[in-house]
Amino acid sequence: MSVAPAPRSAKKKSARPGGTLYRGNTGMWSWVLHRITGVAIFFFLLVHILDTALIRVSPEAYNAVIGTYKNPIMGLGEVGLVGAIIFHALNGLRIILIDFWGKGVKYQRLMFWIVVGVWVVLMAGFVPRHLINVFSEVGN
Repeated sequence: MSVAPAPRSAKKKSARPGGTLYRGNTGMWSWVLHRITGVAIFFFLLVHILDTALIRVSPEAYNAVIGTYKNPIMGLGEVGLVGAIIFHALNGLRIILIDFWGKGVKYQRLMFWIVVGVWVVLMAGFVPRHLINVFSEVGN
């Protein structure tokens, strides 16, 4: 007994990939970067609260911990922190526009690239000045 071939329409693959709506598009990268920067900011705030709380325990311990932060590696970490905060804030505004502006979904890709462009401009203004300060303190 033979089985009749499936109708032609059933053989067509769907235009939507299986398993996910995202396959490396700007929406996916925006989503991933927003979560990564949010988690990084959360952990920075946790450490910041803990090291600031040391002032109540012992001013000497607080000064010792703060002293360990004054090195070039932490200066580079501050660049990452500022970059994460700026991206997270700008992308958050983009998400608000997507949610509350009727044409937000239509322009979400353009808004992502605007966020990236504004982030690059802001970081280009911050990074050189900050690194000059970080590395000028190394010799002193």
